[in-house]
Amino acid sequence: MAEYVVRRLLAAIPVLLLVTLISASIMQLVPGDPASMIAGQNASQIEIERVRVELGLDRPYGERMLAWFAGLPRGDLGRSILLQRSVADAILERVPVTLALAGFGLLLTIAIGIQCGIIAALRANTWVDQAVLVVALAGVSIPNFWLSLMLIVLFGVMLDWLPAGGYIPFADDPLGWARSLILPGISLALLQIGLLARITRATMLEVLRQDYIRTARAKGLPGLLVIGKHALKNVMIPVITVIGISFGLLLSGSVVIETVYSIPGMGRLLANAVFGRDYPLIQGGLLVTAATLVLLNLVVDLLYAVLDPRVTFDRG
Repeated sequence: MAEYVVRRLLAAIPVLLLVTLISASIMQLVPGDPASMIAGQNASQIEIERVRVELGLDRPYGERMLAWFAGLPRGDLGRSILLQRSVADAILERVPVTLALAGFGLLLTIAIGIQCGIIAALRANTWVDQAVLVVALAGVSIPNFWLSLMLIVLFGVMLDWLPAGGYIPFADDPLGWARSLILPGISLALLQIGLLARITRATMLEVLRQDYIRTARAKGLPGLLVIGKHALKNVMIPVITVIGISFGLLLSGSVVIETVYSIPGMGRLLANAVFGRDYPLIQGGLLVTAATLVLLNLVVDLLYAVLDPRVTFDRG
């Protein structure tokens, strides 16, 4: 397995570099000049050119990209144009916030989505099943930005139960940290809860039709034991894939949610970088995001071997 992990990590390097190069190249086509934004609206062309030279934007694009790639082995992601600080430092400061939000959303997704899917499968073609499917359909259909605004109005303004926005670090106030994640976590997770519930339901229905489940029931085993010991483990094999995809979607969805709730995470950082044409920050943020998704896919593949002994990583 160690050899397989090393091969996957080595194969991911050119993929990450290519993703970063393509994304950075596309950003060059977007109208806008960061030098003009930094110099100000009333700046003269001479002042704008001076800022452009100071930021190194006067150099050819290819030369700037080669210099950026050359700094990667040292962990140097460049210097942010707008923040005027190291890109690596800015990202490391924001990553824990986004991971906390995405992790909380994933926890809600797993806890609610899998349970709803199992209940719907065990009560197939009943009102319970239909209710779960309606909730799942609503989760898939409702835009998360609209849901975020409705939750803010209801729980943050009208009822004043939860913070309407902002983020409290865990070290400052653990309870306040948890409260600040509830509304954005629900907004972020509702779509993934619906998807996971439907996948779990479909997989559970297929597993329940298998002969070994009928045999276990024929032996008189309690229904809870049949589901928990025999059915659930096989259900989790395809569900693990969906969970891995869901976590990637939660990370990408944080761009909208962090902006709506004013959460200082990676999503909001990248959104501001795009609006400000901060090319080094965009490149560094996309590289870190892509690396996270690659590692996530690797973890999902390794979990297959844990859940299914038939899966091996041998070359042959």
